[in-house]
Amino acid sequence: MFDYIIVGLGLSGLAVAEELEKRGKKFIVFEDNSQSSSYVAGGIFNPVILKRFTPAWNAAEQMKTALPFYEELEQKLHIKFIHNWNIYRRFHSAEEQNDWFLALDKPRLAPFLDPELKRNDNPNIIADYSFGKVLQTGNIDTGNLLDSYRQYLKDSDRLKVERFDYSKLDKQDDYFNYDGVKTKKIIFCEGFGLKKNPYFNYLPLRGNKGEYITIYSEDLKLDFAVKSSVFLMPMGNNLYKAGATYDHEDKTPETTSKAREKLVKDLKALIRCDFDVVDQEAGIRPAVADRKPLVGPHPEIDNIYCCNGFGSRGVLIAPNMSKALLDYIEGSAELDPEIDLNRFTKKHYVSN
Repeated sequence: MFDYIIVGLGLSGLAVAEELEKRGKKFIVFEDNSQSSSYVAGGIFNPVILKRFTPAWNAAEQMKTALPFYEELEQKLHIKFIHNWNIYRRFHSAEEQNDWFLALDKPRLAPFLDPELKRNDNPNIIADYSFGKVLQTGNIDTGNLLDSYRQYLKDSDRLKVERFDYSKLDKQDDYFNYDGVKTKKIIFCEGFGLKKNPYFNYLPLRGNKGEYITIYSEDLKLDFAVKSSVFLMPMGNNLYKAGATYDHEDKTPETTSKAREKLVKDLKALIRCDFDVVDQEAGIRPAVADRKPLVGPHPEIDNIYCCNGFGSRGVLIAPNMSKALLDYIEGSAELDPEIDLNRFTKKHYVSN
């Protein structure tokens, strides 16, 4: 008898598993590798929405929780996947520079913005109006993290690499029987795969396809990330990740020439040197219309839960949401109405 089954092992499933382990709970994870958004993501932790110079939702609180969470995982798994570097926001005009200085006056933004403009000293970067430097930023190598964590679970016989078949889930009086596996509770962390989940497919999860390219350039010599119309991130060994696109219509997992052409065009407006595209990736972000997560219980069936809808900020959001959900399930706290999926459940059940 398990305390929990977790379905899905992207950033959400990983964070839930870690939180359960800290609480001494017995669990098993089902993962079929059907969703790739956590792998494809740049893994950037950044508290500022750089398009509008506004703070990301609950950014300061998320940073305080997320970074120690990943630091503990580095020690536990004996790998390095946290990379700290600065993000330089390229200004396109003097007006954008002024907007930066106005943002510095906002208490929630000031800790993350450098008050001094940074002149461009890289001859291969086009930045006539200088940069604004964002502090306390970097990225998580999500692919390395997820691969290592899957191996960690496999070594302790807590991972089943197979598709979860909803039709095999049998509800008993006080537990579930899934193909011979008994559990008291189930948490679904399936990313965009939630659209096929008969328990939660009524939720308004909107897929948002993102594509990245990896380029190779010996001349670029960039040791910080640049945010312009495209985000350019150093990966080491003259490799850089560039992205991402946002496509609300295409829900296929394949990469497209259209996205590649757009990213290359945007890069050529940012850098002067030659580069070669050496890789391209695509994933469907599990986004919600109000840009808040979907966390909470099924409205009618006890002990079935959802932890999803993190959009493009899963690295920062996942550790906080897993703790919030487990606090709720274990009875120590109520869910914040902003993340509680009940905000959509009420509308669905009234209309139906």
